[in-house]
Amino acid sequence: MLGYYIIAGLIFIVSLYVSNRLKSKFKKYSKVHLQNGMSGKEIAEKMLADHGISDVQVISTPGMLTDHYNPANKTVNLSEGVYMQHNAAAAAVAAHEVGHAVQHAQAYAWLGMRSKLVPAVSIASKYSQWVILGGLVLAATSTLGTTLLLIGIIMFGIGTVFSFVTLPVEYDASKRALAWMTNKNMLTPQEHAGAKDSLKWAARTYVVAAVGSLATLLYFIMIYMGRD
Repeated sequence: MLGYYIIAGLIFIVSLYVSNRLKSKFKKYSKVHLQNGMSGKEIAEKMLADHGISDVQVISTPGMLTDHYNPANKTVNLSEGVYMQHNAAAAAVAAHEVGHAVQHAQAYAWLGMRSKLVPAVSIASKYSQWVILGGLVLAATSTLGTTLLLIGIIMFGIGTVFSFVTLPVEYDASKRALAWMTNKNMLTPQEHAGAKDSLKWAARTYVVAAVGSLATLLYFIMIYMGRD
């Protein structure tokens, strides 16, 4: 298991670095106030209206960087640092989340695939590590252990697939957000640059998660092949 802890440690360090950079960027561009005076909520509502979407509600959610779009109840959930704030970072996040609402309205294929994976991922992510651990413990004395290890790897693999399917969904939402802000002249060049940089670092958190999940999956597969 030493190899696993080394991989997990490296992933943690890179993830921590990217996360801290994202928070730093968000703090930096939170000081770049919008000349149009619009809040994150108003930005989101205007983008929805400009895309002809009238059945999605923009609401506030507690926490920092907890922003998300919920396709189940069609709500754009903006965090406290975005909902009522009038800066480039808030505009970027608000428009990005509406980007997901636009994907939903337009039946974006990758978002549909991601949504279909959610039920399986919720189960797999909760139990895969325990199944793999049980398989590793029992593999030395029983064929049941090898079978459990394979099942655990498959479960973990579902989560890995989900993390990679998430990448085009997130990048496309940011692309839609930036294109809309450009086409509607919502931001000044300085504000737009800040919004773009914020979204770039937000996207990198998903890249790190996907690569880390793949590296861990390959490690478990190597263990299984060595024991099989």
